[in-house]
Amino acid sequence: MPYWGVARPISAIELTPEEKGELQRRVRSATTTQRDALRARIVLLRTEGRSEAEVAVATGVSVNTVSLWSRRFEHGGMNGLADAPGRGRRPSLPESKVRQVITKVTQPPVGRQRWSTRTMARAIGISHQSVHSIWKKNDLKPHQIRTFKISRDPRFEEKFWDVVGLYLDPPDKALVLCCDEKSQCQALERTQPGLPLGIGHIRTKTHDYKRHGTITLFAALNYLDGKLISRTERRHTHVEWLRFLRQIDRETSRDRTVHVIADNYATHKHKRVREWLGKHPRFKMHFTPTSSSWMNLVERFFGELTSDCIRDGSFQNVQELVDAVTGYLAAHNENPKRYVWKAKGQDILNKIQRAKAALPTVTTS
Repeated sequence: MPYWGVARPISAIELTPEEKGELQRRVRSATTTQRDALRARIVLLRTEGRSEAEVAVATGVSVNTVSLWSRRFEHGGMNGLADAPGRGRRPSLPESKVRQVITKVTQPPVGRQRWSTRTMARAIGISHQSVHSIWKKNDLKPHQIRTFKISRDPRFEEKFWDVVGLYLDPPDKALVLCCDEKSQCQALERTQPGLPLGIGHIRTKTHDYKRHGTITLFAALNYLDGKLISRTERRHTHVEWLRFLRQIDRETSRDRTVHVIADNYATHKHKRVREWLGKHPRFKMHFTPTSSSWMNLVERFFGELTSDCIRDGSFQNVQELVDAVTGYLAAHNENPKRYVWKAKGQDILNKIQRAKAALPTVTTS
């Protein structure tokens, strides 16, 4: 009598709610590696009671692969889905080469200010891709430079807290205005029309231009609502600064104290300016420390104005530049953006002190 046998029952994997949630997260997450997502999907499909052969067809892998990760999960849980220590491709670069790349990155060759990946690759005898990989892994960025300037103002800390205090705790029934002038805004006209942005090619502009003159933009940024009081002038002497202060006086409520944050430019301290301020006691001047324009938040706005409106423009005359700037300012005031000071004052001072302590060691080495 023939014996046909009985099919082996399919064993289903059981999951805890935590395990199921983690496996589903790995399958859905865009940051999960394909390898980990595949293993999680195998286990999830096996919990549905599917056979190893069915799961193999659904995932596009062999039955042996499904069997391997099913067993690994049954015996080790979530930890079983990780690769065993020591597995994978051995590093192909000798440790001595890696150390050379890391050490030499701060020692550029004679006649150069920094290494490129290719010059370092030729010097050490490895590929430029390997140099790039080592730099990236060790967070080395010799191609980037950050500018800085430490103030030598003997009253730095006093002025620092005076200005930062207005940001962190604005006084009641008062206006805090970040004021400055953006001088030498040039009306540059490109010598030929540029090509517009399109699919497959970037915008273009000629490298040369015609100069049609400059303007100075006076701006007062209201720290509390982000709106601007502004005017354009051809010059930026104390005469124009006084006209701007009078404009602020006209355009603000007379029952409000006006705290003006400005830099130490001589124009702001001219004798006639001091006389006018003496006759208008509601105006209180707060000067940023020397070489510390980064404390004046209107500089943030000037940066955006330059990149959005001025730098890539082409203006046939000064009036076109004035119209462009005026239109940009009007649009800003319709939907003002407030800049909020969030940095802790003491953290900034600590960072400055570390920089002061480090500078002598750099200059003497």
